[in-house]
Amino acid sequence: MSEALLSPTLESTETVTIDITGMKCAGCVRAVEKQLIQQPGVKSATVNLVTELATVECDRSVDPDHLAATLTEAGFPSQPRTSEDSTRAEDLAERRQLEQKQQTTNLAIAILLLIFSTIGHLGIPLLSDVWVHCGLAIAALSFPGRSMIVEGWQGLRRNVPNMNTLVSLGALTAFTASFIALIVPQLGWECFFDEPVMLVGFILLGRTLEQRARGQAAIALQSLAALQPKSARLIGKQDTHQSAIEIPVAHLRPGDWLQVLPSEQIPVDGEIVKGETTIDESMLTGESVPVQKQVGDFVTAGTMNQSGAIALQVTRVGKETTLARILEFVETAQARKAPIQKLADTIAGYFTYGVMSIALLTFLFWEFIGTKLWSNAGAWTIGMEHSHSMGMMSHPSPMLLSVKLAIAVLVIACPCALGLATPTAILVGSGIGAERGLLIRGGDVLERVHSLDTIVFDKTGTLTTGQPVVTDVIEFENNQVLQIAAAVERGTRHPLAAAIQQAATDLPLLPAEDFYTLPGFGVSATVDQQPAFLGTAQWMEKNQIEISASAIEQANQLAASGKTIVYVATDKLIGIIAVSDALRSDAKSTIQALKKLNLKILMLTGDRKETASAIASELGITEILAEIPPEEKAAAIAQLQANQHQVAMVGDGINDAPALAQADVGIALQSGTEVAIETAGIVLMRDRLTDVVESIRLSRATFTKIQQNLFWAFGYNLLGIPIAAGALLPSFGLLLSPAAAGALMALSSVSVVTNSLLLRGFTKSSFSE
Repeated sequence: MSEALLSPTLESTETVTIDITGMKCAGCVRAVEKQLIQQPGVKSATVNLVTELATVECDRSVDPDHLAATLTEAGFPSQPRTSEDSTRAEDLAERRQLEQKQQTTNLAIAILLLIFSTIGHLGIPLLSDVWVHCGLAIAALSFPGRSMIVEGWQGLRRNVPNMNTLVSLGALTAFTASFIALIVPQLGWECFFDEPVMLVGFILLGRTLEQRARGQAAIALQSLAALQPKSARLIGKQDTHQSAIEIPVAHLRPGDWLQVLPSEQIPVDGEIVKGETTIDESMLTGESVPVQKQVGDFVTAGTMNQSGAIALQVTRVGKETTLARILEFVETAQARKAPIQKLADTIAGYFTYGVMSIALLTFLFWEFIGTKLWSNAGAWTIGMEHSHSMGMMSHPSPMLLSVKLAIAVLVIACPCALGLATPTAILVGSGIGAERGLLIRGGDVLERVHSLDTIVFDKTGTLTTGQPVVTDVIEFENNQVLQIAAAVERGTRHPLAAAIQQAATDLPLLPAEDFYTLPGFGVSATVDQQPAFLGTAQWMEKNQIEISASAIEQANQLAASGKTIVYVATDKLIGIIAVSDALRSDAKSTIQALKKLNLKILMLTGDRKETASAIASELGITEILAEIPPEEKAAAIAQLQANQHQVAMVGDGINDAPALAQADVGIALQSGTEVAIETAGIVLMRDRLTDVVESIRLSRATFTKIQQNLFWAFGYNLLGIPIAAGALLPSFGLLLSPAAAGALMALSSVSVVTNSLLLRGFTKSSFSE
């Protein structure tokens, strides 16, 4: 297991995560973000409606509790999330569970009232009385609808109106107009007490379905979180046969020894100190084949011990474990928005005010202009006491028509769809990725992946296995070439150095000192009191070492077969070492699959052109960037971008970090260095090159869902609001009742979440192995 995901970097700022309740729509999200950004020391804030989380980048001097208190005062009960404080997390989970239970109860009451209201139209003497319908409306608003009205009023009072504000205004207006008609029959208005009852019922039904769909969207992350064991079996360091003591995982410390039996989960990250077994790491990598582990191997929290009893020494606990870091990675990714969401966020900030203004203008237009222009306007109105969603009315009233249209505008508008469009798709997509060992940093990465046209691969350790072996040693007047080379390479940790040292294992060691490395070129040292140099032809030239024509010819012959050439010199060239690094077994199929996605493929390497060309030819890559030193790799990526290419860089080494950062999307293999992984936008946990293809396909599919959701959210509101305002009345004589408008609004939110959930079924067929 790579340790790259395990060590947080030290920065002047920190990222704070805050749990938030009380958000109902995109307008609430905008209000919360605004509150946070206004606080001193806060650099940026991203709020997720679906996961109910705020990710805040701020100075280390900022108190998270103060941020949470500020949001609570603004009407959004909040608290900072900390891994150490399980009590507050449990309190929050309990509060959310209580809210869901209350919502279910309210829905049951609303449906019961709706049934009574509907039965009243069947001619049953008691239930058909208008006063009974008035009582049903009062009951609907006072009990299941009470929280909507209270929260809507609180939002309006705090100058952050939300969806509840619109719905409660519509329901109360419908009830008020009906009640006036009841007590002042001289007006000639019909009563439509069914409307508040139906509105409350439809809205609560939509919210319940939406909440369940959100739960399905978050199931992958919840499954990962559930893998964190709660207890561990502590044993003595000297006598592992003594009785084990079961203690909470939170009480473990690095250095403790634990016993893990077959069919038990590994409680924390640790190193096996006794025994051997097979470990199921599918929860971490998506790879179903168990991995053989023995003394000295590392194991990860949440993985499953399958075949043998082992003792392990704790290396990391709490939020430092790989599983905890992955959970943090995924949660942060789900909080990061796609830039395409910015338009929706901008609109959401003004949406509710705009809808209330449109509703007022609708009333004024139809009251003073519309009903005068079209004298038969009353015939279009729906008779609420005998109505369905659409129909005709036998008792027209221009005033009531204007009121009903204004109510329909209020309740058909759906700010929720705007707020759910991006986070639900990212939630599902990132969850699927986590299940498959593909960690995607967020919506901004998804959007950039969607526009990629070029993929650049590092060679060593990416297209190749990163485990080179010495194949040829050519000596010129010196039979100690390999010994000298191994002595010099003791001063570096490059894969080529490991290969040369491995080849010289059986040879006597030569003393060496004064090591110096110039990345991408070579190394030098003093061996047996004389200078020695290993590296490229450019490195030889820099150190005034002449390479003969015959040596160049021999090197070219070796390079033409795909071998890397290392020149060895003291005061003159004494030999050539050829090293071969086998291609990954899935490298060729990966390149072919990417080409089918209409992506341009390049190989980037510091190796000589002859070697790079031989490997590229075998893989089917036609374009190479060879002899590029590490410090120039980022510039090579920048040049491609300057030529209007959208570039992804795939790499694993520390030399690749600048290029990964420069690329539009950096893709790092999990076996790579920490710097490379911290820089990348996508991390491949299975360390399989074919996952580059999967990550791009998943990113594209997820971003397509985001586009579909936003198109629906905008389209629904752009079409729905004018229709509710009476746009179809003059030409077709049709209008939506407030109840029908409310049902469509609920359906809009549910449809966005459901469309995101379809991503799971799509990827199952598209990513089958």
